[in-house]
Amino acid sequence: MQVQVYKQNGNKDSLLTLNEQIFNIEPNMQVLYDVVNAQRAAMRRGTADTKGRSEVRGGGRKPWRQKGTGRARHGSRRSPIWVGGGVTFGPTPRSYEVKVNRKVGRLAIKSALSLHLQKEQLLIVDKIEINEPKTKLFTEILNDLSINERVLFVDVNFSDNVILAARNISHVSLENASHTSVLQLMSCSKLVLTVDAVKYFEEVL
Repeated sequence: MQVQVYKQNGNKDSLLTLNEQIFNIEPNMQVLYDVVNAQRAAMRRGTADTKGRSEVRGGGRKPWRQKGTGRARHGSRRSPIWVGGGVTFGPTPRSYEVKVNRKVGRLAIKSALSLHLQKEQLLIVDKIEINEPKTKLFTEILNDLSINERVLFVDVNFSDNVILAARNISHVSLENASHTSVLQLMSCSKLVLTVDAVKYFEEVL
C-alpha cells in the first residue's frame, strides 16, 4: 500500500509503501476503548482522602448513658451520623492503574493508526525543520499543509527550534514516536507523521 509523502511546504515529494499489518488493519474499537480508559485512569492522582470514624479526633467517651434518658443510644460522637463524625465509605488514597497486556497495547496503536488512515486524517511528511524558534514559521507550515484542526505531529526526535515554535499554538501537539500513546492518537483530528516516525512504528510494531 502506497501513500503520498509531502514536504513541509505542502508540495508532493514521493510515494511511501506502508506495512499493511500496521496501517491497514481492521480497527478494534473495543481495544481502543479499553486502552484509552486505562491510560486516562493511570493519569488520576488517586490522592482523595477522608477520615473514617476511627481517624476523627475525639469520641472517647459515651455521650450519655445507655438507658433512661429517652434519647437514642449512642456510643461515640465520632459516629458517621453525627455532625463532625467520620465519613462512611469515603475515598482513600488508591491507585487507579489498570493492567494492559503488551499485545493489546500494540493492537491499540495499530488500530489507531489504521483508523486515521481510513478516515483520511493521516498525513505523512518527509521531515519537520525550522531554522529559528518562531511561532510564525510553524504557522506557515500549518497553512502550507492546510491544517486547521487539532493536530498531533509525531517524529523520532524534534529539534529545539520546532518545539519552541509550536508550543504557543493551542491546537498543535508534538510527541516523539517512542512516547506516543493511544490516548494522544485518538485525541487529535489530524495526525502528521514524518517518514522516520513511520519507519519507527513499522520496526517496533
